[in-house]
Amino acid sequence: MLSEKTIGKSAIQDLDVIIIGAGAAGLLCGATAGQRGRRVLIVDHANKVGKKILLSGGGRCNFTHRMASPAQYLSDNPFFCISALKRYTPLDFENLVKKYQIAYHEKAPNQLFCDDSAKQILDLLLKECGLGCVEIKLQTPITRIQKTDSFIIETSQGIFRAPALVIACGGPSFPSMGASPFGYQIAEQFGLRVLPVRAALVPLTLHKPDLDRFAPLSGVSLDVIATCRGQSFKEAMLFTHRGLSGPAILQISSYWQPGDTLEINLLPDLDLPHILKENRLARPKTELKTILAGLLPSRLAQLLCEHMLPNKPINQFNEKEYIEMAHTLQHFKIKPNGTEGYRTAEVTLGGVDTDEISSKTFESKKIPGLYFIGEVLDVTGHLGGFNFQWAWSSGFCCGQFV
Repeated sequence: MLSEKTIGKSAIQDLDVIIIGAGAAGLLCGATAGQRGRRVLIVDHANKVGKKILLSGGGRCNFTHRMASPAQYLSDNPFFCISALKRYTPLDFENLVKKYQIAYHEKAPNQLFCDDSAKQILDLLLKECGLGCVEIKLQTPITRIQKTDSFIIETSQGIFRAPALVIACGGPSFPSMGASPFGYQIAEQFGLRVLPVRAALVPLTLHKPDLDRFAPLSGVSLDVIATCRGQSFKEAMLFTHRGLSGPAILQISSYWQPGDTLEINLLPDLDLPHILKENRLARPKTELKTILAGLLPSRLAQLLCEHMLPNKPINQFNEKEYIEMAHTLQHFKIKPNGTEGYRTAEVTLGGVDTDEISSKTFESKKIPGLYFIGEVLDVTGHLGGFNFQWAWSSGFCCGQFV
């Protein structure tokens, strides 16, 4: 353990706030605190700030969702996020984007993206940090943390001391971006409970028989309704060489547990028996696969008629068979064998138990001066800008109190 005696007082740089993690939450927290006149240092072991910001939204950053509410967040304590989301809303961040004259658009209902580049959002955050005279040190691994009257942080670039320490280093999702479980380790060091974590918003993999069967469909996408554990999402699904992906699958992956079966409606909003009856009258000798190819991607229609449905002229089916086929296609069942894991997960589910944290200040209830914000907490949003909004809301609210 460190001590002032072993360190030497002259070696210590005193600050008001140290933030570990130069991502979305850490940067906005630092900017907010700095603009309140606090002396702020942000440290990160990565070689660049905001790597996940730059990667997000296909490089255009889905920076918020206008309808963000507690209903779109998973947590053992579903009430924890209410306060922060009310105090720093999607409109607050949208107005910050407008302040910097960043052009943006609504790609899907209420999902806001930059017209140009995610780098604009990162530049915005860095300018805000500049207004608060926030210092940022990159490539700065932390070797030791001690709590005396203040927190003493030993790093590769010096030793720093502050009465407030903010943990904003996220979870282990996307390790290629420098992500790690370091935030959980800090929580455990100080006796805080960390709930089990797993990859979320992540593609699902399939057992080999299903993988072999659907291999010809790699790259095929269609709109579906994916359902698991009472949750449903109507978005696009993508067949991949590993299994299933696309927004519908990423969304449902946050609810899926090993051993669960997914139910997928391949033809949402269609009355398939009625469509088949109409085709029986209009073109009675047309084969089923031809009719389905007008409703589904042709490769999928072909495969379904090879493996799951009898392919014969439409006039050779009876009404009961029409209903059975509709049930097969609109209640398609498949059991994934796992996920692609943290390597491709957009976020991490679980984390620091929010029962340990003040929902107003984000300070630990056990350790005065220790704060946790963003993804490191047990708060995980749906796909579509919700996780960025949680970063902004938790970062800003914490920055008001450190």
